[in-house]
Amino acid sequence: MKISYKKLIKKIILIALAIYIIGIFISQQKTLNAYSKEIKNYENQIEDQQEAQQSLEEMKENVNSPEYIEQIAREKLGMYLPNEKVYIDITK
Repeated sequence: MKISYKKLIKKIILIALAIYIIGIFISQQKTLNAYSKEIKNYENQIEDQQEAQQSLEEMKENVNSPEYIEQIAREKLGMYLPNEKVYIDITK
């Protein structure tokens, strides 16, 4: 059972090539997983920004309504309607 050196060298080269290819596949899979995580992160950011944009658009529509103006006058400016009774909680 003599194995010639040429056959032995071919087998070693084939095994080394197979190991190299498997290593490349594993490396690429890790890279793809990292990119998938980044994509999910960006999709979440986009969704959050779309919700914020929708909220701002709703606020933009309500800015000129009398109810919104009255609410801002009460909360921010401390203004009240004439003949309105205002109760102040002194425990705070």
